[in-house]
Amino acid sequence: MGGVDLKNINMNERMKYYHVTGLSLAVIDNGQISTSASYGLLETGTNRQVKHRSLFNACSISKFLTSVLAMTLIEQGILALDEDVNVRLSSWEIPDNERTKNNKVTLRHLLSHQSGLIDPKGSFPELTSINAPSMVELLEGRTSYCTEPIEVQVEPGSEFHYSDAGFCIIQQLIEDVTGKPFNVVMKERIFSPLRMNQSTFNLPLERENISCGHNKNGEVVEAKYPIYPYPAAAGLLSTPSDLALLIIELMNSVQGKSRIGLSSSKAKEMITPQGKTWTGLGLFLNGCTDREIEISSLGWGVGSQCMMAAFPSLKTGLVVMTNTDIGIHQLQGIIGEIYRSFTKSRK
Repeated sequence: MGGVDLKNINMNERMKYYHVTGLSLAVIDNGQISTSASYGLLETGTNRQVKHRSLFNACSISKFLTSVLAMTLIEQGILALDEDVNVRLSSWEIPDNERTKNNKVTLRHLLSHQSGLIDPKGSFPELTSINAPSMVELLEGRTSYCTEPIEVQVEPGSEFHYSDAGFCIIQQLIEDVTGKPFNVVMKERIFSPLRMNQSTFNLPLERENISCGHNKNGEVVEAKYPIYPYPAAAGLLSTPSDLALLIIELMNSVQGKSRIGLSSSKAKEMITPQGKTWTGLGLFLNGCTDREIEISSLGWGVGSQCMMAAFPSLKTGLVVMTNTDIGIHQLQGIIGEIYRSFTKSRK
């Protein structure tokens, strides 16, 4: 089961129709990468072809990696899922107020976007200068990326509000408890053991293999290489095949066969509804039975769109990354066409 029938999709024609400059994908069948394919250009007007190892901006799919990392730290007792996160935060703390009187913010709340945090309007854009702010400066509202201090707006656990700020707090928490930069912890615990060799949170100086961002007209965006100064929420550069390796690791972990120390119970917790039927821990859910549960994550940033979707019990999955923001939801564009081919083929 699974797969994408690429023969039924004229990829070059559909990319032209949607003004998508470059696209790369990976398909998982039977718990393994069965297909990887690349199309188009890294930068319009050049001869820089998209290749298997070309890097794309993963945007909010970064949150999936952050969640897996957090769960491995929970396994070792370095973090706790249902403890007040202020207990282990040392560089900064979530301010107490009337809304935190009865319920404190936990890691479970943050991972499922139910912490009571509501991102300030216009916050968390792309990086506009080479000097990234510290996470504490960002959380205190002292940067152009977030000009208001982050604080709880509604009682934790009571409402769903998608939050980049919540994952910024998770990043600071991980750095505080490990005493290491977030990207170093991710490399040690996730990238290296899973051989995700094409994944990074740092924009490489050598950019010949990195996608430029493009707008809906297929033009290179002003920033050219948009990045985000809050890695845990949106800062990942990766490939579909690398992301597929992490999906496969989650599938294997559910079966008790993890390579990174993630137990079956913790892996299952990630894909279990957290109060709301559509949200797990760092993932979104669709489906009403264990066998039919679908996990997904979308990335949408300046000049890029991407999507990952998988059926853990069936060991099938799909990752599609593009270097173009076509201005409509992923499922309404070429990513949606590929996704529908994927879901049709698994029936």
